[in-house]
Amino acid sequence: MFVLVLAACGSDEEAAGTDGDTGADSDATETEDTGSDTEEGDSKEASEKLVIGFSQVGAESEWRTANTTSMQDAITDAGHELKFSDAQQKQENQIKAIRSFIAQKVDAIVFSPVVETGFETVLQEAKDAKIPVFLSDRAVDIEDDSLWVTFLGSDFIEEGKKAGNWLVEEMEGEGEVNIVELQGTVGSAPAIDRKEGFEQIISEYPNFEITKSQTGDFTRAKGKEVMEAFLKSDGDNIDVLYAHNDDMAIGAIQAIEEYGLKPAEDIVIIGVDAVKGAFEAMAAGKMNVTIECNPLFGPQMVEIIEQYLAGEEVPKRIAVEESMYTMDQAEELLPTRQY
Repeated sequence: MFVLVLAACGSDEEAAGTDGDTGADSDATETEDTGSDTEEGDSKEASEKLVIGFSQVGAESEWRTANTTSMQDAITDAGHELKFSDAQQKQENQIKAIRSFIAQKVDAIVFSPVVETGFETVLQEAKDAKIPVFLSDRAVDIEDDSLWVTFLGSDFIEEGKKAGNWLVEEMEGEGEVNIVELQGTVGSAPAIDRKEGFEQIISEYPNFEITKSQTGDFTRAKGKEVMEAFLKSDGDNIDVLYAHNDDMAIGAIQAIEEYGLKPAEDIVIIGVDAVKGAFEAMAAGKMNVTIECNPLFGPQMVEIIEQYLAGEEVPKRIAVEESMYTMDQAEELLPTRQY
């Protein structure tokens, strides 16, 4: 059985280092050619230099920048050649990048899908070219799972369950609990699964109700904008904010303060990712809890690719172990946060 040694929960790396190519155009950018192409379908020794194409969702959050940096550094530190593309949160850019990787005859493709569906055709093209595809952080929803090798990332449903369990434990005896929800990008795996996991828990408690739910697209600006609308329409009846990532929660905190309420006191704030900004907010008494989503699995992904291309079997799904952090832990842990 394939074993991964993962970074300890909470040992995160993010905006530390390079900034994830936020303004890159959607075509795959190429580093120096090394002549590492081999006959398609041949297995390779793990030590051989590979050409790896990496298509990232974008640079919408601190978490994403950390994940990009981790993956880029891991590929180049292992002595492989990186071809990188920032999809800027557009599926058409990502499909274009994958086709570019195929045309360049890379040895492997890693990508974090913008949304779950709509990738069958391009992944079939990669399979026909005998180029293995590895899913990073986000999964795809397609019938033919032979079109991708493995998924490495978080269990988003479990993250939603953790958020729900924490909330129930904190507020079960407080009567009616009205929750507003800031969802992630529509159609994305974390948005779908974090909502599902959270609802699985609170659905067992009739006094907990999601009264408003809208996408904040995983960004601070959109999180603030949507929270402003929530407050304008029903500001006196919001007990809890559940945000699918910390960046939206941080944007919402600003909206709550501008409205004249105290975040984490008047409205309980739950985020996901455990980015440094969330720890800063918790240390300042403005956020209650964040559920960890570890972005630092670049070295593990490179190890998987090397082993697969050397002819070894790998599991179809590999989940990253993660934790949860509350306000009372934030001040002590803040200096240790890497992203």
